[in-house]
Amino acid sequence: MNSYTIDTYILDTLMRDLVGHDRQPSAYLVYLYLWTATHGAKKSTAQKALIDIAESTGLSKRGVQDALGHLGRRRLIAVERESITAVPVYTVLRPWRR
Repeated sequence: MNSYTIDTYILDTLMRDLVGHDRQPSAYLVYLYLWTATHGAKKSTAQKALIDIAESTGLSKRGVQDALGHLGRRRLIAVERESITAVPVYTVLRPWRR
């Protein structure tokens, strides 16, 4: 079992903001999953297919799509893809750390 050191902002503030204020608990789950795949694995990006995120978080593909859209609008993730059908590459942003 792996253990991670996670920024307290993610637990103390971001969870309350995404789950309570925005009413987007799925966005919080997806953010944690992508954070683990990037910062938790000491990588700057993670290339993940939608179905892999859905299966890993227990969310539907549509729920993951909505969550990714919300995280993108909140500028908590950046998404790059070579083409419309390519598997996206995600960068997890931490705007509170300047």
